[in-house]
Amino acid sequence: MNTLYTENFPHMTPAWSRIFNFVADRAEGSYIYTDDGRKLLDFTSGIGVTNTGHCHPKVVEAIREQAGLFLHAQVNIVIHKPMLQLIEELRKIVPEGIDSFYFANSGAEALENAVKIAKAATGRQNVIVFSGSFHGRTHATMSLTTSKTIYRAGFAPLMAGVYVAPFPYAFHLGMSEEEASQYALEQLEYLLSSQTAPKETAAILIESVLGEGGYILPPASFMKGLREICDKHGIMLIFDEVQSGFGRTGKWFALEHFGVTPDIITAAKGIASGMPLSGVFSQTDIMKKVDTGSIGGTYGGNAIACAAGVATIRAMRDEKMLENAAERGIQLMTGLRKLQEEYPQIGDVRGKGLMVGTEFVVDGSQAKAKPLVKEIIHKAEEKGMLLLSCGTYDNTLRWIPPLNVTSGQIGEGLNIFGEALKESV
Repeated sequence: MNTLYTENFPHMTPAWSRIFNFVADRAEGSYIYTDDGRKLLDFTSGIGVTNTGHCHPKVVEAIREQAGLFLHAQVNIVIHKPMLQLIEELRKIVPEGIDSFYFANSGAEALENAVKIAKAATGRQNVIVFSGSFHGRTHATMSLTTSKTIYRAGFAPLMAGVYVAPFPYAFHLGMSEEEASQYALEQLEYLLSSQTAPKETAAILIESVLGEGGYILPPASFMKGLREICDKHGIMLIFDEVQSGFGRTGKWFALEHFGVTPDIITAAKGIASGMPLSGVFSQTDIMKKVDTGSIGGTYGGNAIACAAGVATIRAMRDEKMLENAAERGIQLMTGLRKLQEEYPQIGDVRGKGLMVGTEFVVDGSQAKAKPLVKEIIHKAEEKGMLLLSCGTYDNTLRWIPPLNVTSGQIGEGLNIFGEALKESV
């Protein structure tokens, strides 16, 4: 390690978790280059952020150009062109009926504001979330998060009025997808009858694909059932698309796989290829119920971040990254399922597009698989590829390559994974 690392790393807060020890020098496309000369295939994308790959030239150019015009233009004071251009691009890709846009900096900010909007629009106070959820680490969003106790332990009292319903996690429940869907909908109805009455429930909040909780795609029947329940009781339906949005599943938003439009969408991560930007997208009639000035922030909708967002959407469209994500996702899933035939420790392979989870079990136990998954991650890094885990027991490997990853790079990743797996089991 160089002196920059050895002298300064000890002064980084230990509250940040750390998986790897290398120091990055630069990144391009699907690769990170370290300061000691290593080339690493990055199948983490900064946890689903660099969807256009590292330093996409069109995004970099947009950032450079905007930096010479406006670094910061506070939205309450100055209306800047990049925000208007971003709204123009978003209107082309969001579901019909979504026509009002609010911008912040992070996914957690977007979720907090989405809940505030739902409470203001309904005049109700409670929120229903699902087991395995991850919505952030701020005080309110950790109250909405149930994927791991580490995100909330020691910070009580948490925000009141949060109720948890079962997610239709078919593999964990030992059910078919439709059985899991029916079970979860029945339990949700029970929750509305036993713990939070519909008349006091402002919103049902769900990740369109469970992210930190295990990369689990809910059945379409479940999402349609949520829409019906919300319509019946006047409850706001919020889809958290922070990780699953902007092409990650082969669609602009994962909700498109279900044929369901929520009342509110939250987005972040892939929206601006690495610049801090998030959004809450809803209907004008809903947004009008929020008092002017009750939501906001100094940096929300930053000019440079918005310019990066515009360039990101245009690059995805022009270079057909969504189509590539769907094709490469099939290639990746096919390769992983072949390995599953050889290694019984791989209990499940699931996903859409380039949001793929590989869940491991050891002696029938998800909890016992955590050390194995950790070893595979480190073996893969030694061989030149970065992967992350997820799930309550950290027993699922999540595959998050850039959306413009090539067929050859997917093949390279599968080969490295196969070698790491062989050495770990």
